[in-house]
Amino acid sequence: MTSPVLHFVIVGQNDHPIFEADLSSKAGDASHREERPQYLYHFVLHAALDAVEEQEWASPSMHLGVVDRFNNFQVSAYSTAAHIRFMLLHDGRSDDAIKSFFKDVHELYLKVMMNPFFTFSSKITSASFHQKLKQQARLYFR
Repeated sequence: MTSPVLHFVIVGQNDHPIFEADLSSKAGDASHREERPQYLYHFVLHAALDAVEEQEWASPSMHLGVVDRFNNFQVSAYSTAAHIRFMLLHDGRSDDAIKSFFKDVHELYLKVMMNPFFTFSSKITSASFHQKLKQQARLYFR
């Protein structure tokens, strides 16, 4: 039995990944990690960046909705005012839950950005941020 796919990434202004997390229910289990084609998830999310950029210019909203599809996967995106992109690869979740998840993650991201020791383009390595992100994922997607 395969667990649902939830792969989240934050992409900076120059298309550099700032943060990445597998939010699937069995993400911590090493045996399930081997089953999952992580390279495919990275490829799909990277390929969706062009669609995200097109939607950013076409939509006045921060929540861009589903921007790309690949087989049974969908890529939903959210773009901040500074053009930091939150992208979620999933297998067909509720758009309302995803929108609420992105808004809460944006709030968490802003708290990280307010840290005077954090530089704008550096990777987010905070264990606290990762833990709070996983809590938000459990809240909205379980």
